[in-house]
Amino acid sequence: MRSYEHEDGTGVGSLGSGPPPPRTPESGESVPAGPAPAESASARPATAGPAPVSPGSAEPSRTGAEAGESDPTVGIAALSLPYQVVAAIGLALVGVFACVHLAMVFLHVAPANTVTRSHGDAVRWWVFPEFEQNWRLFAPNPLQQNVAVEVRAEYLGADGQRRTTGWIDMTAQDAEAIRGNLFPSHVHQNQLRRGWDFYLGSHDADNRPSGVRGRLAEQYLRRIAMQRLDGEGLDGPVQRVQLRSSSRSVKAPEWSAEKTDTRPVHRVLEWWTITPADLPEGVGNGRTEALR
Repeated sequence: MRSYEHEDGTGVGSLGSGPPPPRTPESGESVPAGPAPAESASARPATAGPAPVSPGSAEPSRTGAEAGESDPTVGIAALSLPYQVVAAIGLALVGVFACVHLAMVFLHVAPANTVTRSHGDAVRWWVFPEFEQNWRLFAPNPLQQNVAVEVRAEYLGADGQRRTTGWIDMTAQDAEAIRGNLFPSHVHQNQLRRGWDFYLGSHDADNRPSGVRGRLAEQYLRRIAMQRLDGEGLDGPVQRVQLRSSSRSVKAPEWSAEKTDTRPVHRVLEWWTITPADLPEGVGNGRTEALR
């Protein structure tokens, strides 16, 4: 070991294996640049990493999505057991109804087969009148006429004289009941129209009926007519009724060069004598007694 003395003669040190102790510079003295002394391991900052968990602390909680579990607080699972049973039964009934409805409509529009021949009445009962299906929307020649069905009646007045009413437009009555109505009656929309179509399909051009269907169509129209006449305030029983149709072609648009004859064309039926069998239920109690 060698001893050494500072240049200013202030002290003596010994040379050994370690570096000499740092010297504090005096006032006005510059310190030569050099490498900074190495820091001890205890003074170094800690590197980033997971914080240690002490044995007494709780583990951080995880959400259901992180844990891979489904949330049991939504949907039917959130209901109590009795409500879950009710909801399941309701969904099952809706599914059964949908399947039955689709099957009935399919059998209605499908060609005749063994099922429709055996259970045709049940299929028709389910479909008509609310779920009727037809292809008129795709007809190659759609209807281009406005058809009105009118009736007039011959009745026995209070003075014993026979009188005849003017023509009453029953189609106009239905149109007035439908116009502006958010929930129009199916009767106003289809009863008279279908009854008249039924008559045309079961009679020839001379109004001769084709078997039982023709006579049934006549009775159906008489009942509709008597139901409408019940609200006309006639002062005596109806003896006879007569129906006719008034058809007018739809006028061509202004931009079209087509000429259309819009004058009405009438199809007049014969006079029908009214019997008690032609009176609908709840219509014409006084008339029934007079007709007997």
